[in-house]
Order: sequence, then C-alpha cells, then structure tokens
Amino acid sequence: MVSLRIAMRYLFSKKSHSAVNIISLISTGGVAVATIAIVCVLSVFNGFRDLAESRLSMIDPELKITPVSGKVIVNADSIALEIAMLSGIDTAMATIDEQALALSGGRQMAVSMRGVPTGYNRVSNLNGAIIDGEYALMSDSVSCAVLSVGTAIKLATHPWSPTPLALYVPRRVGRINPSNPMSAFRSDSLAIAGVYEVNESDKDASTLFVSLETARYLLDYDNHEASHIEVSLKKEKSPEAAEEEISALLGNGYKIADRLEQEEKSFRMISIEKWITFIMLAFILLIASFNVISTLSMLMIEKSDNMATLKALGSSQSMIRAIFIWEGWLISIFGGLLGIIAGVGLCLMQQTFGFIKLAGNEAQLSVTVYPVRVETYDLLIVGLLVIVTGLFISTITARFAPRR
Repeated sequence: MVSLRIAMRYLFSKKSHSAVNIISLISTGGVAVATIAIVCVLSVFNGFRDLAESRLSMIDPELKITPVSGKVIVNADSIALEIAMLSGIDTAMATIDEQALALSGGRQMAVSMRGVPTGYNRVSNLNGAIIDGEYALMSDSVSCAVLSVGTAIKLATHPWSPTPLALYVPRRVGRINPSNPMSAFRSDSLAIAGVYEVNESDKDASTLFVSLETARYLLDYDNHEASHIEVSLKKEKSPEAAEEEISALLGNGYKIADRLEQEEKSFRMISIEKWITFIMLAFILLIASFNVISTLSMLMIEKSDNMATLKALGSSQSMIRAIFIWEGWLISIFGGLLGIIAGVGLCLMQQTFGFIKLAGNEAQLSVTVYPVRVETYDLLIVGLLVIVTGLFISTITARFAPRR
C-alpha cells in the first residue's frame, strides 16, 4: 500500500526539525514504558498464582467430595469404603468441617473446626506442617486438638498447656432451656497436642483439627455422618480420571473438587485483582498514547507541502488520512513491541537472578523475591491492547490531516 510505504518512510527518516524527532521518540518511549509496566505486573500476578498453587498440597486433599444439597453425607463411612476400592485410589476418609467457639485461659475466638479420622496423614501432609508439639488427636484416651499458629497466638496457648481448650458448638437437636443459656451448646475439653503452620493466611488464622469422634459428638452426628469425603490417589492415577470414576459411582448428588477447585475463591480473587490492575494500567497506556497526537500534529505541519504535492498528483483526502493513521499506528506498535521485549527480558532476569526482593525480615518470609511467570496469553492481550489503542488515537488525529 502506498499510504503504508509513505508512513514507514516518515517514521524512519530524519525530520527537518529536530523537535519532531524528539517528540516522536518520547511518544514511542511512553508507549514502551507503559507496556513494560503491564507485562511485568501481569507476570507478577502469574507468579503469585503459581506460588499459591505450590502451597496447595500441604493440607488440602487431592480430591474433596461434598453433597450438592445440604451439609451432611448421611452414610459417609460406607461411601468412603466404596471409593477406596476403586482402582488408583489410595484412601478415602470421611471428615467434618464446621464453625465452633474456642476458649482457653479466659480468651475466646471463633474457629474453623475440622474433624478428621485416624490415619488422616495419608490424605493430608498436616504432620509435616507441625512447628511445635506433635500431631496427635488422641493421647492416653484424652482427646487432643492440633491448632493453627494463628489460633494458638490468639488464644495465648501452646502444646500440652495445663489449661485445656474448650470447644462450644450450638446444639443441632433437642430442646433448649431458656433459663440456662449454656444448654444451647454442646462442649468438650481437649488437650493441645501441637501447632502447625502452612503459610496460608486463611488456614493459619483460625483453624484447628480434632478427632472425627469429637466433631461428631459436638455436632450430634451419628457414627456414619460427615460433611466431606477426602480422597488421596496413587501416583499413577490422575485427578481427572479419578473424578470420572467417582462421579460414575456416586451419581449427580455430589460435587468432586480437586485442589484448585477447593481454593476457587482465592484464585478467583487473584484473577480479579490481576485484571482490575490490567484495566488501570490500560488507562495509563491510553494516556501515554496521547503523545502520539503531538507527534502526528507536528508531522502534519512539517509535511504540509508534501501533502499538497500528493493532492496535486491526484491523491484523495482518505489517502492522506491513511498516511497519518498508519504513522500513528506504527509508532504505537513499535513502542509496544519494544515494551513487550523489554518487559519479558526483565521478567526473565527476575526469574533467574531475583534482584527485586520482598520487603521484610527474610528469616520470616516463605518467599524472599517477587515471583514472576510470563504467560503467552497475557502478551497477546497486551499486544492487542497496544494495537487497538494506537488505532484509536491515530484515527482521531488523522481527521485533522491537511486538506489542501
């Protein structure tokens, strides 16, 4: 196309006024810097997502089965036995998740109580997350609890503290005596066996583990009821294949979630933050692209004689406009391409050398440098944004192209 060839000549040729060259470089640099920022920020969000995924295996089961309606699986133990007999299944165990009130030494807090059976370490690596005490839910016929680090701090307690931990749960069945408010709760006293930390804010803040029998007692469940069935797989079995087999066995009344799906809310929040930040940076790119207007305006003034010559040779006004549309578009694309290359380079350097570190005491941080991962899909989105923004700005500016 003649318009494109002329625009490319204008882009790379030396201008008669040095100010036009300087403004052109500023326009290209503005687009490049904004593009670098978008690429780096999106890559950092990808890195934090990968970091969150790498932490999932600590205490989350490989598969978690919950009822579609209601909170209780009536015959959970028998269903767990049937699932455990499937090929590729290592073990399946009934568990309970419920809210409770914990008291210790005059302090109290709401906690997320998890009731798990003996041998739960076959499903979860909770035993490897213990930082104080030991993993034990029963000791010499005494019911025990394993607390998250946040729970232990808020209750100011520690393993084998002389002050027992009291758990209170509202009664599910039976009548309540209004003159005795405590009759509205079922309670139990437990010894504190250990404290764990998995470096996940929600699980470290207010969670504790008790035996399945203790949870069933507090919730008035019978010996076969539970709220979940947690499944661990043999190494050769993929979660997708196991989900299909379990779904065929149980039917449509149950939801089967892998580790990512169990943390769906957390990962959705990361995605929302990522794309909201992308939109904010897109506005910055749009503002930076307005420098192209200055470049095109100066170029129109400088090339007014050339445009008059082209008009005399029979060029249409639409062709004149096309020259400046291509010119502005090429400036944006060139700046965006430089920004993408530089952004990818910076991210690869961060992956290799980790020169940008997180603030804080390194001894207390689980990760000391900003994690990054460049994703091709993000680069395509950024490239499309640069193309659309450049075309928008150039089309608006070209409307003022010389008419004579």
